[in-house]
Amino acid sequence: MNPIGLISMQYARPFTAEHFPLFKKMRDLGFDFVELLVPEPGEIELAEARRALDDAGLGVVLAARVNLQRNLSSDDTSTHRAGIDYLRYTADCAAALGATVVGGPLTGNPLVFAGRAPLPVSEEERLARKERCVAGLKEAGDHAAKAGVLLAVEPLNRFESDVLCTTQQAIELLEAVDHPAIKLMLDTFHMHMEEASIAEAIRLGGEHLVHFQANENHRGFPGTGSTNWVAVCRALHEVGYKGPISLEPFRRNDDRFGVPFAQWRAPHEDESERLAASAAFIKSHLLLTEYRR
Repeated sequence: MNPIGLISMQYARPFTAEHFPLFKKMRDLGFDFVELLVPEPGEIELAEARRALDDAGLGVVLAARVNLQRNLSSDDTSTHRAGIDYLRYTADCAAALGATVVGGPLTGNPLVFAGRAPLPVSEEERLARKERCVAGLKEAGDHAAKAGVLLAVEPLNRFESDVLCTTQQAIELLEAVDHPAIKLMLDTFHMHMEEASIAEAIRLGGEHLVHFQANENHRGFPGTGSTNWVAVCRALHEVGYKGPISLEPFRRNDDRFGVPFAQWRAPHEDESERLAASAAFIKSHLLLTEYRR
């Protein structure tokens, strides 16, 4: 059975030492690991965090936080260099915490959350961006491999990235990088917008897949949206995926007019019962899909 995890942002952002007692709560709710945002320097003490994870019996996966100042896609030499150095840093953090996977939009060039509008690019610049990403991922991959860590590139929807949005684009990039430490992660939230078929996209990327985020189209609790979980879990089974699967159901139960859904909001009520049900929902689908013929 795949390990099932919960994003730390379900509870708090930033997630600091005061929140470490939540690790045991996550475990008690049925989760096998936590997906932590890669901590910024000084945000948490890594050895302390690892002890807390071990004490709770909880595994960990890391999610990278790229921005326009550390950006593999950038044509600015220092910014591109900062992007590579950041990925090296994420691998070091992962090793210190006992994680083996760092996922996220590693190619950089964030859009809406960086306050940047998408702009047309020439074919020359498109190819140059690809070359910069390939070179940066190769170098970062060398460092990650020495640490025993996999870096997983994640396609985002068109409103959050203008370089990597689909599984097919990710496969093109991974084939160009051709590095054993550079792999793929997929998130059904983004796939709802950009893939003609989520199941077919999973099959396309299956051999490269090392991390998967099982999210509803509206980021609500699994089973409350339009995702065809039978098709999703069947595709994961068909490609033999046994890696981590994390949940990010942080759409809050608050549909008042004017509430900005795109902004992260802290929980305003105890979601424990629904989180436990979400973990059980995904686990049951993964198990029963194997017998659905």
